[in-house]
Amino acid sequence: MKKKVLAVLCSMAVAAGCFTGATSVFAKGEKIALITMDSIDQHWVTLNEGAQEEAKKEEVTVDYMAPNTKDDAQQIECVNNAIAGGYQAIIVAANGPDAISGSLKEAEAAGIKIVYVDSPANVEAEATFSTDNKAGGEKAGEELKKALEDKGVTSGSIGIINTNAASQSTLDREAGFRSVFEDTDFEVLETQYSEGDAAKSQSIAENYITQGVVGIFGTNEGCTVGTGNAIKASGSDSVLGVGFDKSDTILNLVKDGYLVCTMAQNPDVMGAEGVKAAVKAINGEDLGGEVTDTGVSVIKAEDVK
Repeated sequence: MKKKVLAVLCSMAVAAGCFTGATSVFAKGEKIALITMDSIDQHWVTLNEGAQEEAKKEEVTVDYMAPNTKDDAQQIECVNNAIAGGYQAIIVAANGPDAISGSLKEAEAAGIKIVYVDSPANVEAEATFSTDNKAGGEKAGEELKKALEDKGVTSGSIGIINTNAASQSTLDREAGFRSVFEDTDFEVLETQYSEGDAAKSQSIAENYITQGVVGIFGTNEGCTVGTGNAIKASGSDSVLGVGFDKSDTILNLVKDGYLVCTMAQNPDVMGAEGVKAAVKAINGEDLGGEVTDTGVSVIKAEDVK
């Protein structure tokens, strides 16, 4: 009789979602959507790889639904597809904090759990896993300032290439970078936007070089590649570039001396931790909206094999 009562009580507890011990017991087999800004940049490819590895361990399905390019309308469509597709959670890197918020609120109203990776929107989420972008931008500025001073350069203009005026993550990097050059003899010029496109970024960087800048900061992968390629094409060693993100192309530009360094994030960690959080949220665990810094490191030529 005791065994029968215990079995009934256990069944009732499961139905009520009371057990949250083993992370994948109740979420096993569930569907999670992963929506990043695009599916092209190596940063997002690596983030997806981290998510897929963790999905295997948790025995859940993570469907990568990112648009081909950074486009608010396409990203909103991905969220709407996830809502219509019966997904239990959405892991998202918002292209901008506002445009996607309406769709995410609809997802939330439908009972879908929201987890942010890299870049949040203006909707509360279960958890967020991202780089401290302002601190990363500050570090990039410090590295460029030191490299210039090592060359005896203590004044001059500096250009910034950003994705767009709505990307909070890269805006934070820009803000951190600019703060380093306050109260110095360096002038940080008005930011130019490229939508993160490497070819557009190279064109902007070439214009900066023509203007006689002493340094250029690229705020993401495409902006950084364009910066390095422009410095390489110029054949000049009078302009120094620093960037953000890590790809084979960027690492080669750093190794060959066309970029002083790049700020490397940990997108695989973002992806893996995002899946873990989504599973816990599906299981009914309250994550409290905690924001976790997944770290950034400086990669210089001597660090590239």
